[in-house]
Amino acid sequence: MKRILIKILVISLFAVNAYGQKKMSLDDIFSMIQKNHPEMKMYDAQVRSLDEAAKGAKSWMPPEFGTGFYMTPYNIGLTKAMGAQNGMGSYMISASQMFPNKKEQNANASYMQALSTVNKENKNVALNELYAAAKKNYYDWLVIEKKQSVINDNEKLLNFMIQSTELRYKNNLGKLNAYYKAKAELGKIENQREELNNEAKQKQILLNTLMNGDKNEEFIIDTNYTIKNYNSIDSNYLIQTRSDIKAVMQDLKVNQLQLNLEKTKQLPQFGIRYEHMFGFGKSPWLYSLVATVKIPLAPWSSGSYKANIESLKWKTESLEAQKQIIINQAFGEANGLRSSINSKKRQLQLFEENIIPALKKNYQIMQMAYEQNTGELFELFDAWQTLNMTQLDYLDQLQELLNLQVQMDKTLEQK
Repeated sequence: MKRILIKILVISLFAVNAYGQKKMSLDDIFSMIQKNHPEMKMYDAQVRSLDEAAKGAKSWMPPEFGTGFYMTPYNIGLTKAMGAQNGMGSYMISASQMFPNKKEQNANASYMQALSTVNKENKNVALNELYAAAKKNYYDWLVIEKKQSVINDNEKLLNFMIQSTELRYKNNLGKLNAYYKAKAELGKIENQREELNNEAKQKQILLNTLMNGDKNEEFIIDTNYTIKNYNSIDSNYLIQTRSDIKAVMQDLKVNQLQLNLEKTKQLPQFGIRYEHMFGFGKSPWLYSLVATVKIPLAPWSSGSYKANIESLKWKTESLEAQKQIIINQAFGEANGLRSSINSKKRQLQLFEENIIPALKKNYQIMQMAYEQNTGELFELFDAWQTLNMTQLDYLDQLQELLNLQVQMDKTLEQK
């Protein structure tokens, strides 16, 4: 009686613990990754940094101020007036300001404002990688849960065989052939259960890590899943969906804006300088007002602009090639995965519609024969073992299909 009460108490505590755990769907995990993962925060900070820097794109060059003695003799006595002769030298203050070229300012603003767009697309690339990792671990855990359910059901069947055989043997109605095989299989099931529990724990830790939460936080997952159908894919679809392709396209745009900026640097820049002199020894106050111009097209100063422009033209070619490489690779990968997924679906369909139903029927027939004393235990055990192995094999095939689906979603950048 005490043992029964202890068992009830343990089961109740387990049930309360399981009930208290929160259930996480795949979308819940995606939301937590996007919100909490350090890589997302890193990209957000980089985007904010570039956006803040872009605010100063139309700033002017700082003004320059100066002060000091102007044409003042070393002989201090000469600075004083002597009769009708005024003193020599003066004290000067000066100010100068270069005026920005409007075209250069606009080109610089466009270039600076576009810099963050590349990082925004790179953030989506990183997020797609994280989503794929989350989906793989989630689906692996899902299959583990289904395997645990299978071995729990099969454990009950084994126990039935063992208990029936023991009862028959006591009443001299049966033999012990395959009895110890069944007992050994019970130990194997316990071994499998321990291994699956450990794998499930590892998946939970990995998902908690991706969500940047407590690594040992307990939760359960929704074991429902969807097998997707994928239509034929063309390069235009990939260009519209793939963030890495969009990132290269933004790089091309930024490169062109930088090229435009370099071209504007060849335009002249104008400025003004004002100087005021306080004369010594009754000398009149003087001033100078000078307009200045920078001429970047002078042969000795235009080399760097021309080199930068030529460099950016070659960079454009490089980015165009990079874009085409990504498109070709993604196109080939997507179509290869689509073929593998369709093949794996057909295999699973054979398991679901033909193989497993036939083996279940075979087991039921063997069980009925055994219960009616017209069949042997080893025949029933063989039918059970074949069904058990096939069910686990089916789940391995399902895991492969789900992993192919994860790769396909990653290639197409789908959730």
